Amino acid sequence: MATASSSGKVSTLVREPTALDDFFFDLNGYLILHQAVDTALLLRLNAAFDQFPDLKLNEWWGNAQRRDYNEHTGYELHNAVECGTPFEELIDHPSWIQYVLRYCGEQDSYVQGLFIDEAIASIRRSGGHHPVHSGGYRGALRGAYHYANGVFRCGQCNIILALTDIGPGDGPTMVIPGSHKSNFPHPQAGNYARGDAMDMLPGAIPVYLKAGDAVLFVDGLMHGGSSRTNKIGERRVTIYRYGPLWASTRFGFEYSQSLLQRLTPARRKILQPVEPVRPPKS
Repeated sequence: MATASSSGKVSTLVREPTALDDFFFDLNGYLILHQAVDTALLLRLNAAFDQFPDLKLNEWWGNAQRRDYNEHTGYELHNAVECGTPFEELIDHPSWIQYVLRYCGEQDSYVQGLFIDEAIASIRRSGGHHPVHSGGYRGALRGAYHYANGVFRCGQCNIILALTDIGPGDGPTMVIPGSHKSNFPHPQAGNYARGDAMDMLPGAIPVYLKAGDAVLFVDGLMHGGSSRTNKIGERRVTIYRYGPLWASTRFGFEYSQSLLQRLTPARRKILQPVEPVRPPKS
């Protein structure tokens, strides 16, 4: 596993999930990857965020679109891999690529590999939150947790990378550990799913992160975003949702040819794992 040096700089060695990681991912449905990105990349990502235009809802910026999930979630720029090289580096970042391959990449099968369902750059200021959703009870197969016969077969795993410190009052992601395998509905989740902040939902805990940390979780885990009560600053994160290569994107975003052409083969394979099959030109 990659480690931080005494200078605080993160090693570029590929992190591999350990037996302890597997245990806690299976048990809780999430892992915290400390110091996932180094200071240099963190600075470049924040500099890119500083350049985002003040878009209206559904307005496009190049091949990225502002598409907030609801009126509480803040500024959410979708298709963020189109927003510059720092975002491209996150596609197969060494701190988590082996984790998502293991947990949702159909390892040891004839369809082994990954794709990215969504890539989002998110800014939340005071007041915003994201209602609770997902859970094992009647959950969609798209995000379901599954382990059998020695392999993980998760439908989707998410990486939320913190670009700013996210502590009390900063609107941290909240999770209900173990809920990815729940067989019963949460008896008090109804109001929270309809829009109430999940801060007081029984069983929900905040996931605090330092800038550069990431949280990995199976999408079937009950999760959401707590209220951001701090009056200054903002919560900045990127959200990359990984799934098996045979899946298709939720919202149908396409990548520009200029992006696909400049990517490394490995990154292009994740964004476009199944290339279009067309007859030869006459």
